[in-house]
Amino acid sequence: MLRAVVRTTARGEVGLVTSRGRMVRVSVLDLPALPPTDNAPSLSGGVPLGEVVRLEPGEEAVTIASLDADAPPLALGTAQGVVKRVLPGDVPNNRDDWEIIGLKDGDTVVGAAPATDADEVVFVSSDASLLHFDASAVRPQGRAAGGMAGIRLADGHRVAFFGVVPADVRDLGVVVTVAGSSGALAGTQTGAGKVTPYELYPGKGRGTGGVRAQRFLKGEDALILAWVGQGPARATGSGGQAVDLPEVDQRRDGSGTPLASPVTAVG
Repeated sequence: MLRAVVRTTARGEVGLVTSRGRMVRVSVLDLPALPPTDNAPSLSGGVPLGEVVRLEPGEEAVTIASLDADAPPLALGTAQGVVKRVLPGDVPNNRDDWEIIGLKDGDTVVGAAPATDADEVVFVSSDASLLHFDASAVRPQGRAAGGMAGIRLADGHRVAFFGVVPADVRDLGVVVTVAGSSGALAGTQTGAGKVTPYELYPGKGRGTGGVRAQRFLKGEDALILAWVGQGPARATGSGGQAVDLPEVDQRRDGSGTPLASPVTAVG
């Protein structure tokens, strides 16, 4: 499942954003070329990320981003509810990796995407609260800055998803949430899934708590997965197999429908 797409050239460079708040410069020449196709590209000709980029223990890749000076600001959201926008032109010429957000102890980047002033940024917390607001409410900052308050979290909860909804696809947006037990091992429980139109969720100000996106049933105490983006949404399991999601539900804060198998990715 594709995480991000960046327009570049064969001799260009892109930036890999990591969970530790680093941007790692990647040369396109070092990446394998996939054959052209009229359909979705097959990734069977790719290589493991570890062969291209060296990550620290516990560090994960979040997305790739443009390094072009004229690209829109990059928005980042963290597990502790911090939001930041950084200008892509703020790139050191003599470094292969650099910090793009100053993280507090224990915090990590959970999502990142380009965001113009006309777009909206979206948080979904593990207790099923969804908050979205205009990206223009987040002024761009320098690389070392720590960002600003994004979503207010309840005690013991974290951000399950952060992303950007572009202005031109807002009407096509959907919200996918999967509820389950926070005590289960990742990828081992099917959970209860729910798909709702993005337009059902009212916007609120930055630094607030948002509105409920899914009602928990017995045995459920947290979201084990959340995703917001342009529909229709497609889900996959740990082996890359397709997993059916429920039909679109017009109840913003209703409960979910049991899934047939665990979902590990939505896009």
